[in-house]
Parts: sequence; C-alpha cells; structure tokens
Amino acid sequence: MNNHYRTFYGFTKTPFADAIGLAEILKTEALTGVSQRVAYAVGLGAAGVITGEIGSGKSTALRYAVSLLHPSEYRCLYVIGSSGSILELYRQLAAELGIETASSSRAVLLRHIRKGIGELVENQKKKIVLIIDEASLLRLDVFAELHTLLPIGKDARPGLSVIFAGHDSLIDKLMYRPSQPLASRVVARSHLEGVDREKMEAYIVHHLRIAGVENNLYDPTAVTAIHQGSGGLFRKANHLARGALIAAAAGQSMTVSAEHVRLAATELF
Repeated sequence: MNNHYRTFYGFTKTPFADAIGLAEILKTEALTGVSQRVAYAVGLGAAGVITGEIGSGKSTALRYAVSLLHPSEYRCLYVIGSSGSILELYRQLAAELGIETASSSRAVLLRHIRKGIGELVENQKKKIVLIIDEASLLRLDVFAELHTLLPIGKDARPGLSVIFAGHDSLIDKLMYRPSQPLASRVVARSHLEGVDREKMEAYIVHHLRIAGVENNLYDPTAVTAIHQGSGGLFRKANHLARGALIAAAAGQSMTVSAEHVRLAATELF
C-alpha cells in the first residue's frame, strides 16, 4: 500500500494516525471525565483507575489528563506493567528517577526509590504522580506490595499518587484480598467504552479535519459499517477508516462506502 490516497483526497498528513498532538485530541465527555478523576486522585495523593477495552482510548485519555498537570507542581513517572516481579517494576521506577544501582535487592531498590521520591517531595515541593500503563498485566504479588510506596514524607503528607490504566481485568485483580491495602487508596475510577454511532461520526469528521480535509468523505453506510466493525472502539475504527480510504481511492471514488469498509476489514483481525 502507498500514500496515493493522501494525494487523491488532498490530505496534508496521514489521517486516523495513532499518535496525534494534544491539541488535536477530540474533547469528549469521556475524556473530560477521565481528566477530572485523575485530577481528583492526584490532588488527594491517592490512587485512580482507568479501565477499558483494547483500543478504547485509555492511553490518549491518560496523556490528555496528565498534560493538564502543571510541570512546576507535578513530576510524572511512567512505567509499563508486565507479568514480571516487583523487582522489574522497581527497576523501571528507579530509572525514571535517575537512580543508578546494580542492586537486585527489592529492599535496597525500594529504599533508593523512597529516598528519591522523598527528596522531590520535601526539597523540590513536587507532587509525584506514578502512572502505570498496562497495569492489568501486573501480578497479584506486585499489587500486594505496591501500596508500600504511597506514604512518603517525614510527616506522612500525601506526596505520591498512582494512576493505573489497563483492561477490565485490572478491577478483578484489585478486588483480591492481597490487593486490598492498595485498592483502599483508590478514590476515583473511569471506564471507557465503545462510542455510539453519532459519536463515531463526530470522531471521523474530526480526524478528517485535522488531516486537512473539511468535508466528510464517508457516506452514512460507511459510518455505520465503521461503527459496527469497530464495536465503537477508536483504534480499530482508525484502521477501518484509513483502509476504506485506500480502497475508495484505488477505485477512483471520492466517496467512501460500506463496501470500501468491508474491503478494509478483510485486512484486519
């Protein structure tokens, strides 16, 4: 496949791209809900949870919410969840803090991390936000230990908040008994679902515009096909919408139809 379709329709950049600028993110009610809950949890130095199906926009919503936290007041630390031990997560966190150590001891790493966070809280007056993406991959024993990071500072004032983002199974893991000390710190939860057809059409039109095309290239049947084929989830909708453009351009059609969406769907899982 090539970029012929971009020239054919007059796009100034690739439409329906996965990575877009913060200013280009479509401001939806769901996005506002996530940002409000993240701000609330962070303000209390507590924990927040964002869940949703694959491709529902969790990472985009989280990126937008975090962008509203002023860097002069907040320091955000990003780690990616995995099925590894707590040691792997500690190593990621130490790297985010700029801590260099060859130790493989959990206790030593935790001591270094707590010291690093404590210095940011006490000396630089920063509020620390630990963001764990793909948190649903974490093992139960990791959830059982993570709460030990939260009480930071000599006077135990809130200094570290944690925002978890992951699939729906994240909630199940937080409900297990070993996770209860951590789950008790959760004060806000957001769940992202697939959008309805009307919101999907607004999403499509928005992405056409930020790619340089003002008119809607998709006829009503195409919008319905994208909505149904994606289950209202943005990531798959992106792939279907872009693939349908390629199919339509190959047929020299200025309008994208449901048949073009069907052709695009044959390329996807």
